[in-house]
Amino acid sequence: MTDSSINDTRKAELLSTTVEHIDIREFDARPIIDSMGKMSFTSRDLARATRIYNQMLEDKDCTIFLVIAGSTSAGGCMDLYAELVRSNMVDCIVATGATIVDMDFFEGLGHKHYQALEIPDDDTLRSLYIDRIYDTYIDEEQLQDCDFTINKIANTLEHRGYSSREFIREMGKYLVEHGKKDNSLVKLAYEHDVPIFCPAFVDSSAGFGLVKHQVDQMAKGEKYMMIDAIADFRELTDIKIQSGDSGLLMVGGGVPKNFIQDTVVCAEILGHEDVSVHKYAVQITVADVRDGACSSSTLQEAASWGKVNTGIEQMVFAEAGSVMPLLTSDAWHRQNGGKDREARRWAKLFDK
Repeated sequence: MTDSSINDTRKAELLSTTVEHIDIREFDARPIIDSMGKMSFTSRDLARATRIYNQMLEDKDCTIFLVIAGSTSAGGCMDLYAELVRSNMVDCIVATGATIVDMDFFEGLGHKHYQALEIPDDDTLRSLYIDRIYDTYIDEEQLQDCDFTINKIANTLEHRGYSSREFIREMGKYLVEHGKKDNSLVKLAYEHDVPIFCPAFVDSSAGFGLVKHQVDQMAKGEKYMMIDAIADFRELTDIKIQSGDSGLLMVGGGVPKNFIQDTVVCAEILGHEDVSVHKYAVQITVADVRDGACSSSTLQEAASWGKVNTGIEQMVFAEAGSVMPLLTSDAWHRQNGGKDREARRWAKLFDK
């Protein structure tokens, strides 16, 4: 065998087992959550967090923001988030570029994430064009297809500034026409008018595709499209101003967490002093509160900034992939699959 065929065989061995995303409809977590509520430590915290999420869903005046940082989508929660959109259990999404592009859009194009059942040294993985997220693999060559698809979309657009929401909507439109997976968060958000914001959008495969678009356009002496981060902040604040009461379901922390919380302060600076703090808030994180970082700052701390109500909030210190299936399955079954909840369709706020 040639070196090339040996490498192809080795790569195929490592990428032999796909990650299967959990379906929260297939099991009913209500009895587990009810039992956890009678326990202590993280179990009781999770039960209270689940009750708060159910309160958000039952509050007819509450807009729910799903906030995602980290790699839970690649790790098996991708269909979980998609189901929340399909079942009208979230109204707006704020996430990292990696969550939306490298993970969800990537699978929407027909690619997969793989379980790393064996982890050789990472230099070997690099030689095989395999990227690693802890115990999950991504085929780098497939990821490059994602990069080039982003570039292709950018090349079709009018050359001006776009909020990440606008561009991600174009990605959803692309998946409707060319996608290989129905259960894509980006596609479903487009179809259900659920806006998605990525405040650090280019920190992902989108960045590579958009840089290539800009460089190619500059080489031709022509204008190019760009991502307008200020428009992101303005549009997300517009939703908060119009929504009134709001609730946060946050997975991880980082930039998405701070971005959505800052909308309250921004609204006040714009003269909307009647805009209330986020009424409900749940955060699931493993970040240590002692390091002074945004990801680990407690929701109680956020109250000092005038962002979150301290009365209805819960921190859950756990790896999100292990607890989000329980929290959301409980809510899905308790809320009749979201059938009784009115759709907000906040994306229509920006229709011209």
